[in-house]
This record gives sequence, C-alpha cells and structure tokens, in this order.
Amino acid sequence: MNVYLDNNATTPLHPEVKEAIISFLDYYGNPSSMHETGRMVKEKIEESKDIISQFLGAKKEDLIFTSCGSESNNTVLKSLLFSKNKNNQLITSKIEHPSVIETARFLKNNSIPVSFLNVDSNGLILFDELEEELSSKTGIVSIMYANNEIGTIQPIDKIASIIKEKAPEAIFHTDLVQAIGKVNINLSSLPIDAASISAHKLYAPKGLGLLYIKDFNKMKKNFTPLIHGGHQEQGFRAGTENTLGIVALAAACKALTREMDEEIKRIKQIRDYFEFRISNEIDNIIINGKNSPRLCGTSNVTFKFVEGESILLRLDLNGFSVSTGSACSTGSLEPSHVLMALYNDPELAHGSIRFSFGRENTRDDVDKLVAVLKKEIGYLRSISPLKNK
Repeated sequence: MNVYLDNNATTPLHPEVKEAIISFLDYYGNPSSMHETGRMVKEKIEESKDIISQFLGAKKEDLIFTSCGSESNNTVLKSLLFSKNKNNQLITSKIEHPSVIETARFLKNNSIPVSFLNVDSNGLILFDELEEELSSKTGIVSIMYANNEIGTIQPIDKIASIIKEKAPEAIFHTDLVQAIGKVNINLSSLPIDAASISAHKLYAPKGLGLLYIKDFNKMKKNFTPLIHGGHQEQGFRAGTENTLGIVALAAACKALTREMDEEIKRIKQIRDYFEFRISNEIDNIIINGKNSPRLCGTSNVTFKFVEGESILLRLDLNGFSVSTGSACSTGSLEPSHVLMALYNDPELAHGSIRFSFGRENTRDDVDKLVAVLKKEIGYLRSISPLKNK
C-alpha cells in the first residue's frame, strides 16, 4: 500500500469534496447564460464564493477565480509590463516558487528592473537587503508567505512594515499557496495588497486558483488581467468559470473550518516525531529550515553523501511517495534553487528530500518510513562515491 508523503505538491481529495463533486455533476449550465439552467449554476458559484470568502477572511468582491496559483502569480507580476508609472521595480526572493522566479526573469528580460533577495541559512529573507533595494521606484514586492520546499514562514508583518516605511506606494504581494489550510490566516487583517492561492493544496481538485486583491475596486487600476475576453470575474479574468472546482473548493473550506486547528496540531506532532526519530537514528543529516518557523507538515532533509533522486526512487519502490523539491521543477537535473540559496553547495542541495505530511498520515506511517529510510540510506551510502572519496 502506498504511503503518500507529498502533500506540498498536491493533496488527495477530502471525502466531503468528493461528495460535493458527485452531487454537482448534473449542474452543467454555463453560469453566464440567462436561462434557468445557467442561473442555477450561477447561484451555486455565488453560494460557494460566500463560503470561501468567509474561510479566508476576505471580502467576496476581493476574490478573483483563476486556474491555479501560478496564473495568479503571473497576473500580479506581469502587470508591471503595462504599468504607466516609473515605479516598476520588482523585488522578490531567491527561494520563491518557479512561477514567480521564472516570471521575474521574463520581466527582467523585458527591461523591468528586478532584484532577487538572498536568504539566511534558515530560508528567511535578509532584511537589510530588502531595506537597501526599496525605493520610490519599487512597484511590487513579492515574498512568499511559506516556502514550498522547506516550509519556512516569512515574517510578513515585519516585511510589510519595512515596505511601508521605505516604499509606501509599492504593492506587497505574497504567494499563499502553501500556507492556506496549514496556518490560520485572515486575509483582511494581513498587511498585504495581493495574494495567490491554489485549491489543490487544500484537498480540492486541480485547475482552480484564487487571486486576492485587497479593496479590489480601488486597487484594480494597479493590475492588468492576464486573460482578456468576457465579463467573468468582474471583468478581470475572462473565461467560463470552473464551476465544479469552485463548488469543490467551497466544500474543502467548509471541512477546513471545522478540522483545521486540530489537524495543524496533529500533523505537526507527526512531523516532529519523524524528525526526532531520524535525528537520533540516521547520522549525517540536515533538517533544512529547522531553526525558523515552518509549516506544520513540511520536513526537508538533506542526507549527506547520497543523491536525492536515488533516495526518492528507493522509497518509491518501497511504497512511499516523496519529493526532491518543488513538483513544478521535477525533471530538472539542476539542484534545488531553494537549497542553493541556503547553502550554495550543489552536493547538499542534490541530497535533499521533502517529506510533506497531511490529513491522511499517521505516526504508524512514520515508523514504517524510518525503518525503510535506515535501510536504504545505509545501502546507498555503502555504494556512494561521495561517502568513500
């Protein structure tokens, strides 16, 4: 039986989400249609958006449905290409999700000034660099709330305070994809201007994201739609809505409202138990980001002298699903850009494995995992040229 430990990549559907999807399958109308079949679907969308906005602590009109977190990130950042203001500098960090990193590189290649902030060995941005880079030319600062590979949580309040002091006109955007559902967040009280969210990290299906723009009607002039066309999403994101995904996300938000607080505690206990065991039973490891606040279920471990891909494959053969980093970077032979930002050491970066625990995991999973890890790490090190050089 497979033990799934890759919840930062995507989550299995919550049972209540499955039920919501099945019950909605016969609602096939286009919500833009004026007839009854379309109106029924439109009503379901509005009901769902009420539930989602309550869960997120956001005003309903400040939420824009997109296809994914990557689209939301692209929408915010690419708005700089069409900015009529001189303040079009982008400031971000070296450990952002690829959808931010690659968009930033695209903007830089199109003459937008971009600054990539360094991080310390725990993955926290360097505040002195942020202060130095901020100026009247800064248009957007995009710093993720929580890192998808190592789980580090950035001090958003402190970052917002620095931005307000040094560049009060700048827009502060945060990628919330990994944080929502794992951290108690109220968007209305978070000191940000925009945020990106993805449904499939919340035990809902893939194919739906959210773009949050605080005080949308006032702030929308600062952003440019990525997709033009119809009137959907207040005219800001064209395209027929993913009605099934929206209803499913609402069901996930309902379940999270009821379960999240206890699940955060339970998952953190499982993660801490795992780290306690491997720290005491496997030598030459590094738990990346351990000394900073982290997401409850994320444990990124470097096993020295072994390639991460080899560990992943051996674990997969034993029935464990894990990751060597961001799922969006799978297939690349390059070392993790996050781990490189922490250590600037390809050997350490290549030897990292991300274990991300979720609502379906138990301590028993950890016991089975540690037993297999001890055996497989021992074997891989016995044949490793890195260990024996």
